[in-house]
Amino acid sequence: MISLTSPIKTRAHGWPAGAKLAGLCAATCGLFLIQNLALHATVFVGVLSLSALPGRAFFVASIRHLRVLAPFIIVIAVWHLWTHDGATGATIILRMLSAVALANLVTMTTKLTDMIDVIRVLTKPLARFGLRANVLELAIAMVIRLTPVLVEKGTRLSEAWSARSHRRAGWRIILPFTIIALDDADQVAEALRARGGFDALKDS
Repeated sequence: MISLTSPIKTRAHGWPAGAKLAGLCAATCGLFLIQNLALHATVFVGVLSLSALPGRAFFVASIRHLRVLAPFIIVIAVWHLWTHDGATGATIILRMLSAVALANLVTMTTKLTDMIDVIRVLTKPLARFGLRANVLELAIAMVIRLTPVLVEKGTRLSEAWSARSHRRAGWRIILPFTIIALDDADQVAEALRARGGFDALKDS
């Protein structure tokens, strides 16, 4: 399991996690209020500029995280070109890229433990309704840490297929990828059970 926090230190690393997450929410809501294509392009360039401030390595890492959006971008672009509404498609794509790039900036400059602390504070009032905040914290931490691992394994599986066949992998790797994901889930479940499971977690 890996953390998405960048080892390259920036000024934003020292900012409160709550403030960064609140700013991200506000910025994302603001993006949906903007309908002008040129303004969206300006915002996206601005976000890229922020990503470039810490240096080339940080910028390359942040751009690499955007690659997962490629299938969605292709679908949106093809659909809106087919419906002769390219401007709307470009607006949606730029909005999505800006929102995810901003989220990447927050993720890369915030420790996972700091994010969990914010979640603990936000969910504390829900404890009276039976919500166990510590279980939610663990679940979120596992999703954040394990998702990149599954993405990497999926990429390796696709590359292994390409090395053995001239045809595109496509749906053919869905079954083996599902088996890999289930196997990883089983190993994590065994590790949790070995440590007492969720019942071993102490309520905060």
